[in-house]
Amino acid sequence: MNIVILFGLMLILILMGVPIGITIGVSTAISMFFTSSMPLMFIAQKAYTGLDSFPLLAVPFFILAGSLMNNGGISKRLIDLADAIVGFATGGLAMVTVLACMFFAAISGSGPATVSAIGSFMIPAMKERNYRGDFATALTASAGTIGVIIPPSIPFVIYAIAAQVSIGDMFIAGIIPGCLIGFSLMCVSYFIAKKGNYGSNERRAKKNVLTSLKRSWEALMMPVIILGGIYGGIFTPTEAAVVSVVYAFIIGKFVYKELDFEKIYKSMKETTLINGSLMFMIGLSIAFANYLSLAQIPKTLASLLINLSDSPFVLLLIVNIFLLVIGCFIDNIPAVIILTPILLPIVTQVGIDPIQFGMIITFALAIGFVTPPYGINLFVACSISKESVEKISVALLPFIAVMIVCLMLFTYFPILTMGIFKFIG
Repeated sequence: MNIVILFGLMLILILMGVPIGITIGVSTAISMFFTSSMPLMFIAQKAYTGLDSFPLLAVPFFILAGSLMNNGGISKRLIDLADAIVGFATGGLAMVTVLACMFFAAISGSGPATVSAIGSFMIPAMKERNYRGDFATALTASAGTIGVIIPPSIPFVIYAIAAQVSIGDMFIAGIIPGCLIGFSLMCVSYFIAKKGNYGSNERRAKKNVLTSLKRSWEALMMPVIILGGIYGGIFTPTEAAVVSVVYAFIIGKFVYKELDFEKIYKSMKETTLINGSLMFMIGLSIAFANYLSLAQIPKTLASLLINLSDSPFVLLLIVNIFLLVIGCFIDNIPAVIILTPILLPIVTQVGIDPIQFGMIITFALAIGFVTPPYGINLFVACSISKESVEKISVALLPFIAVMIVCLMLFTYFPILTMGIFKFIG
């Protein structure tokens, strides 16, 4: 009964357009009131104590580091480097967009931030050079999903806390999948651009990669410092986030010399607003997850799923379909907190490593960044290009298809996620 009330209320509130944080809190409170004797104070207590977490401090610092880098002039330099590497090829600007998103993902840790930073340059540039607006917008929105896969990834931090696994291991596990997703999107964009004769008026000379690298290597060192510091035992992931802020400030202020007081204030304001909304959602999601555990809802759902099929292949397929649907309606971070305690016990029973599942759940939900009605990457890209969501949704189909193929590969071929650990340890 409590499952029906809880998830039924959540569905109704989501369809009504109620913000996800309020939806989680209200549905948890009403379900507790009617189906248990627990006091409603439980929600406030668990939300407060859940946020009192040292690893969770990494989130605002990674957000601030990405914002400082973006406002400090890094986006244009990363685009120039990507242009030097692949810009001369057929559909060059499309591939530049994907590669630039991969570079920026290694700094920001956020999908929407990646779309905003790279899309503001690349969408107008592609439209000027004979690329269709819907294609340019769909590609940029899709490439932005890499922002939560290539480390440092904010959703990886949240999953690691929820699943009680190493944040550093999650970061390492995202390297190969992030590169594979980027390469897959580049291949699709190449064939679409070639078939549609996009960029037919481009006459581009091959740029010097070393020259572009000299202008941007300082920014590309950030993920090296973060991962090297964590795995070298120099600092914890939270301390790495603080180091990344200091590094971003030094590079933007004293190396690129584009970070003035106004831009620093803008970065602080952006971080405060984003972190405030995130912590509100995270706190209530933690309370929700605690209620699920006390009500034994994960155990009930696990039994239900296992009764449907005892085949690991079928179970994982069901889980992936479920995640893809949920990603259309709920933001990545609260969905990770809510679903991890429900689904992790199920997938571990069929032999999935918690680190691999972190990759699966994060990417499956990230595909929801480009699917209506939630689709935050989609809305950010559309606001830049001024194209309609309906028009872009059609252009997104080949990119969504190839991302789902990548998701299946990560699910059924664990070496793509876990193989890198054989080389480092």
